[in-house]
Amino acid sequence: MESAFPPSIGGMKRRAFTALPAAALLPAALPHLDTRLGTTSPPGGSPGTDAAGASTTSDATAGADATGTAGAGPTGVAGTPGPGGPLDAFESPGVVHGNLPAFYERLRADLTYPDAWGRSPIRDFGAWRRHARTLVERHLVHPADDRLPFRPHVLQEQKSPRGYVRRLLAFDITRYSRVRAALLTPDTPGPHPAVLLLHDHGARFDIGKEKFVEPWYDEGRLASAREWTTRLMSGRFVGDELAARGYTVLAVDTPGWGDRAGLVYEQQQALAGNLYELGSAPAGLAAREDVRAAAFLASLPGVDRGRVGVAGFSMGGFRAWQVAALSDHVAAAVSACWLTTTADMMVVGNNTLRGQSAYWMLHPGLSRHLDIPDVASIAAPKPLMVFDGELDTLFTPAGVAAAHARLRAVWQSRRAADRLSTHVYPGKAHVFDADMQEDAFAWLDRALRRR
Repeated sequence: MESAFPPSIGGMKRRAFTALPAAALLPAALPHLDTRLGTTSPPGGSPGTDAAGASTTSDATAGADATGTAGAGPTGVAGTPGPGGPLDAFESPGVVHGNLPAFYERLRADLTYPDAWGRSPIRDFGAWRRHARTLVERHLVHPADDRLPFRPHVLQEQKSPRGYVRRLLAFDITRYSRVRAALLTPDTPGPHPAVLLLHDHGARFDIGKEKFVEPWYDEGRLASAREWTTRLMSGRFVGDELAARGYTVLAVDTPGWGDRAGLVYEQQQALAGNLYELGSAPAGLAAREDVRAAAFLASLPGVDRGRVGVAGFSMGGFRAWQVAALSDHVAAAVSACWLTTTADMMVVGNNTLRGQSAYWMLHPGLSRHLDIPDVASIAAPKPLMVFDGELDTLFTPAGVAAAHARLRAVWQSRRAADRLSTHVYPGKAHVFDADMQEDAFAWLDRALRRR
């Protein structure tokens, strides 16, 4: 066969090329290719046998069908082989347990978290903290709005018989969104300590901030919120309880919840994909908004900007330690029922593997640098309280224990062990009940009110 090039290119003479049979290009040491795709026969042997004539197909993989998911047969050995495995092996199926890549265990083992405190070559904690925070912010995808004015405006005001004023107000939370928030302010002279409350996911989208603050402004949401708090929070609105104790309280809806509803459970992955295409991300967007909400709360008249805390339950618990790590406006945090390690989360049966809600707590690529408790550790040595229930089915006991141990090591390294509280409540599930609340209130009192 002659070259298809023109007679001369840049002064080069045209040369003829001869096509060789494919077999002539193979080293002699390679097995002879059988005419059947994917099978080989060693010199002097028949396809599918070893030198002694015994079958090289294992019982476990015999009789594969055309998809390769039931065995091997004459077309190769199906399974989950890695590099260095048998030459006739190939990956099939590629997805296992419904939604995990077949090689997920190898991926998981490859995560070494080289930027974690103690593993990073950075030995100065302040320098490490700045480095780790920069890493996290780089993976948020969504842009920051640090200098954007808030432009708050009070929409409604009502005095509570429990000694505080309820307000609905609007403010610019990002350059893209102006939101309505609930603000509770003690009617005693300030400045007051303050708490930003971060609501859960719960696959319940009609209410957001109303899961923590009683919605005096909406009868329909009031019924829904009362049902929610009865199921998970001993029938109490945590925001109202804190306001009655002398705290200024702010609660804002995450996109998709409450005022910002329009989301249904099955559409979360589509929303995530669309946000990624638009240069944003669900978890990164929520993180940026939480940082802005903390800054807004610290800026309000009557708030002691040095005594601003954050508390959250479930998804809000994830967001609580996250905003404590990312915001200098946050002085202390309480996280209820959301802390584990990546290795203990990426196991068969875990809720995260279903996708959907996982996107609100996922920063793509960050696990190549930091594990989940490593991100929370950026908050050190701030006062941090994290707890869960023994019967919480969303997180394995081993994962909770490992995450708590990691936090303790970091806080102890800062000689701040007394500023960290980790606890698992015996006999309790995925809840934020009255006992847990009272412990959280006492922790916040010590961390914020007595400073």
